[in-house]
Amino acid sequence: MGMNRRFLLKNLMRAVNQLDPLTSCVTANRPIRRPILLSAFYNACLSARRSCSTVAELQPQLSPDLLKMMDQRLSAIEQRSACLQNLMDRPDISQTEYSRINKELRKLRESMELINELRAKQKEIDGLNSMVKECPDDRDMLDMVNEELRQAMTKEKRLQNSLLKSLLPKDDADERGCILEVRAGTGGEEASLFAMDIFRMYERYSHKKGWKFEVVDIMESGLKGCKEASAAISGAGVYGKLKFESGVHRVQRVPVTEKSGRIHTSAVSVAVLPQADQVDVHLRNEDLRIDTYRAGGAGGQHVNTTNSAVRVTHIPSGIIVSIQDERSQHMNKAKALKVLCAKLYEIERSRIDLERSKLRSDQIGSGDRSERIRTYNFPQGRVTDHRVGITSHAIDDILMGEDLDVFVDALLLQQEMDAIASFSANQ
Repeated sequence: MGMNRRFLLKNLMRAVNQLDPLTSCVTANRPIRRPILLSAFYNACLSARRSCSTVAELQPQLSPDLLKMMDQRLSAIEQRSACLQNLMDRPDISQTEYSRINKELRKLRESMELINELRAKQKEIDGLNSMVKECPDDRDMLDMVNEELRQAMTKEKRLQNSLLKSLLPKDDADERGCILEVRAGTGGEEASLFAMDIFRMYERYSHKKGWKFEVVDIMESGLKGCKEASAAISGAGVYGKLKFESGVHRVQRVPVTEKSGRIHTSAVSVAVLPQADQVDVHLRNEDLRIDTYRAGGAGGQHVNTTNSAVRVTHIPSGIIVSIQDERSQHMNKAKALKVLCAKLYEIERSRIDLERSKLRSDQIGSGDRSERIRTYNFPQGRVTDHRVGITSHAIDDILMGEDLDVFVDALLLQQEMDAIASFSANQ
């Protein structure tokens, strides 16, 4: 067992070290084979995580060139912070100017705290290096100083990684909740069954994360499947975690309706939209047409007796949202407006992205629902994400929401690597 553990750690460290040439690949204008590197790194993590606790502490190595560029940015932040502080201390500053400067300083505060901690740690390292040079013959002193030096350099690397992340571009929507939409695609009833499996997978995953999962609407099919299902997921950083789940999820398995045992291929589309409110999208009453009608489907005596279902049409865009999940017309209307706001907010975000001519995460994918992102192969018991080249053979655990982080974390790491590459190329 000890030999196996050392073997796994050796392979893991080799995979992590492959991330170091990231900057040189960009500057040499050669394509980075990110899926291969990431797959090697993450699959090694999966193999080792049950036998070693240090996996969670591993971080991508930063090249000297990248550290040099980052230090230049940090110096610029320090100078800007000092300049703003001097402006705030001027007696003739106006209230408007004071508020503007204070707002900018608040944005720099987190980075400045990390920078100050890093500078202090670097000063400590310089002092320890001087002590090593001053007492080359005192072995006991050298051992003690070298141990302190090792710990200080480890802390320095962690601070550098934290600072690099703070310098990378951020999506303001990442901290929001999200609207999840799952729709059955090609495959008939089998696609509807798998759509329900995927919807419940995200429900279990949300509960595991401590998020609030609120069903917005489910359009059921026969055999306990669903043609469409949507939910509002609320919590810190929900959209940032789930945004790369958008796309086509393909399933390969023997349907319950198949008598000859043939394997069928079906598809389900998943859309993840950041939650928004009427302040974000400026909904106007004159732009909305709200219709009520009697709900259909299961529901006892209430169904088909009251006009509780709500259909909201946004006239300028033509978007229609229909909700009949709740018994109350007011609750259905509130849910419909919530979904409509998310759809309009995503349209505006896409328009801004196109105007900037900068599409994020080219390697991960745009999240367009016409793009196949993942395959669930039941006969082989595996799930493969085609964007990062990672395969898990724990299909049951993934559908139970237990091991979905295998892919979620890999995609977030891929996004971070792409952002670092972009940061390097733009300096």
